[in-house]
Amino acid sequence: MAQRINRQFRLRSHPQGRVKSADFDFVATPVAEPEPGQALIQVVYLSIDPTQRIWMSDREQYMPPVAIGEVMRGGAIGRVVASASERWSVGDLVRGQLGWQDFYLAIDGAPALLSRLPKDLPVPLPAMLGACGTTGITAYFGLLELGQPKPGETLVVSAAAGAVGSVVGQIAKIKGCRAVGIAGGPEKCRWLTADLCFDAAVDYKAPGWREALAAATPDSVDINFENVGGEVMAAVMARMKLGARMPLCGLISGYNVEGSAADDFTPILMKRLAIRGFIVTDFLPRWPEAGRELVGWVQDGRIKHRETIVDGLEQAPAALNRLFDGDNLGKLMVKVSEA
Repeated sequence: MAQRINRQFRLRSHPQGRVKSADFDFVATPVAEPEPGQALIQVVYLSIDPTQRIWMSDREQYMPPVAIGEVMRGGAIGRVVASASERWSVGDLVRGQLGWQDFYLAIDGAPALLSRLPKDLPVPLPAMLGACGTTGITAYFGLLELGQPKPGETLVVSAAAGAVGSVVGQIAKIKGCRAVGIAGGPEKCRWLTADLCFDAAVDYKAPGWREALAAATPDSVDINFENVGGEVMAAVMARMKLGARMPLCGLISGYNVEGSAADDFTPILMKRLAIRGFIVTDFLPRWPEAGRELVGWVQDGRIKHRETIVDGLEQAPAALNRLFDGDNLGKLMVKVSEA
């Protein structure tokens, strides 16, 4: 058998602004066969997520940042290609933090957030990283647990054509809400209304988008599922009702800028808004519950999904920047190897 080679992105420096290839060392090293209690997992699909930009920085965050010299952290789906482990068998599909690399060495008993996927998947494999994976689970708990949607209410979700936002709006429709998405560009807005059945879509890149938001929310806003921050968040907050709810999932507009944004908190006080930030791992014990329901909704067509797949591990840094350019529909991922 030919010697396996593991290519890895190791963080060289904390990025300033947009991520650059120079922020990493891209190294290649031979891979040894697993020893007893070990299994070798080959990465198939690598998830590209806004939070990865935070992990690269040394700012305050919800988990330790990636240290200089470490393999860049990243969720992925992989397949076990060699095993001397009692836990993993060759051919197993594994989902978890496998990192920006070709191969991950799983060690029995070591702390690792890895789970085995079913052998006969009821949905396409990429969906298990997107609509039925961590991003779908983020949408599920953020909306249902924190947003508390009720039939007839109006939901607004920013970054609506992204991995999380596109699922949020569809779950809101399942729960009987009016779903309004904010996205950049006419193509994304058409996708939201024509394919995902949002009630309205607002193009924040178009002139008069604030007036379009007001027209799309004639009864004001009961729930704002916030992914963006900045002027988009401010405009939606101005439309929110007294006592409205705001699950705070992300603030992507500020991730490439060091320091904190100075937003106006006046609407929070005057409208007595209930705002709660959350991270999907807050609900980790209940992930199987969400996964089962999301798979069911995908199977019966109530949740539609789309993936933007970039080919080649070496493209990971450029792929991450696509999130901040809005250059993706649905879940963005890198295809590292054949499934």
